[in-house]
Amino acid sequence: MSDALFFDTLQQGLWAAVMVSAPILAAALVVGLAIGLIQALTSVQEMTLTFVPKMAAMLAVFWVSMGFMTLTLGNYFRGTLLPLIAGG
Repeated sequence: MSDALFFDTLQQGLWAAVMVSAPILAAALVVGLAIGLIQALTSVQEMTLTFVPKMAAMLAVFWVSMGFMTLTLGNYFRGTLLPLIAGG
């Protein structure tokens, strides 16, 4: 395997990882900012107030985007890794 092929495969793998993790991280960011704003406005500084809604939102987004994540990883595997394995 040449260096160019290795780095191209690595780049595609990292891009697939970014695409798979982006919905969950975006949900955590949005919910965290919203809860932080609410805490700043009301002066309520409870630590569990940020954790529980963030986990619930991440779980909901994971449930909704599971098909997209599976499709993305399957396309990466079928389009990039299987030809490398089959080709030797």
